[in-house]
Amino acid sequence: MSFSSACKQQVLGAGGEEAREEEGAMELIPGLPEEVAEKCLLHLPFLYHRLFRTVSSNWNRFLTDAPGAAAKTKGSAPPAATVSLSLPFLFAFAFDPVSRRLQCQALDPFSRRWLLLPPVPCGAAAGSFAVVGLPARGEIYVIGGVEEGGDKAVSSVAVYSAATNGWGQVAGMRTARGYMAAGEVGGRVVVAGEDGEAEVFDPEAGRWSPAAPRGGAAVARYDAAAAGGKLYVTEGWAWPFERAPRGAVYDAAADAWSDMARGMREGWTGSCAVSGGRMYIVAEYGEWRLKRYDEPRDEWRMVAGGGVPQEVRRPHVVAGQLEEVGGGRRRIYVVGAGLDVAVGTVVSAANHGAGTEEERVEWEVVKGPEEFVGLAPCNAQVLYA
Repeated sequence: MSFSSACKQQVLGAGGEEAREEEGAMELIPGLPEEVAEKCLLHLPFLYHRLFRTVSSNWNRFLTDAPGAAAKTKGSAPPAATVSLSLPFLFAFAFDPVSRRLQCQALDPFSRRWLLLPPVPCGAAAGSFAVVGLPARGEIYVIGGVEEGGDKAVSSVAVYSAATNGWGQVAGMRTARGYMAAGEVGGRVVVAGEDGEAEVFDPEAGRWSPAAPRGGAAVARYDAAAAGGKLYVTEGWAWPFERAPRGAVYDAAADAWSDMARGMREGWTGSCAVSGGRMYIVAEYGEWRLKRYDEPRDEWRMVAGGGVPQEVRRPHVVAGQLEEVGGGRRRIYVVGAGLDVAVGTVVSAANHGAGTEEERVEWEVVKGPEEFVGLAPCNAQVLYA
């Protein structure tokens, strides 16, 4: 049994009568040393803290100060950097077609329970704003966009913090913009407009600074992904497919742009997710098969196994889990209409005859609740909470 599983059993067991006997009880979890009990409680997802605070006054006091306790456990690291003490949650942003308001729901991957988060402070039109997650910090940024019902771009930036389960505001962009490409590169947020201008937000300093302009012809955003210290932006194929799509790559370390490799831009025919440092796309055509980018060969290779289950209806948004699940496995989430979710687990195996590595994906579907039936997803992020 893993440490996390043992903690979970101890925590749930402590939620009974013995833990409630008297308000002044000194032990966090009866029968466990204090430092072990503290580590067990630190493994509780923050989104459940409100429930667990009702177990006892001691739990309430400890969990109220949980971010500080986590920082103490990890030394000088900030609370949001304690990924090892957190669990990955899938955060799905979706529009209600009736109210036209943006919602954010969080899926607990273990209990398969959806949690409604506080209202998103965003008045931008669907698809015009960017959403970037900083998984190691436990933060999600909703950036810019175009005002609903108008054509005025905005520069405001809202940030969700898993440490407080709430929204706040950070410094706005230097330039108001919508329909931009954006992603996390090296722990910072990079945004690039269709006009070629780009800027970078440093969450530690809390300010934006200009990045090198892209230059050359404008690249309309079809899709974007961040991996290996770089932001990849592609305009995708457009009817009548007479011209190959353009693509650009921003290297944060060099603060410079370059053209995207031909095989990458021509084969990028779907929505991209990054998991375990690898780039995957869910193809928009056919059986919605999964493909992985092979950089040495500059080609997108088909992942064995079936495509996204047909019961997960379009529109699709995708997200990848930052860290490997274990045993070299990687996890991809595809969120469809009504917030039905296809969870893909990618496993690798060596093909000794061909001298290559083969991958296979296995899908599992998590159905969204009936009350989500009308929701249309527009973005998904995996965050540790």
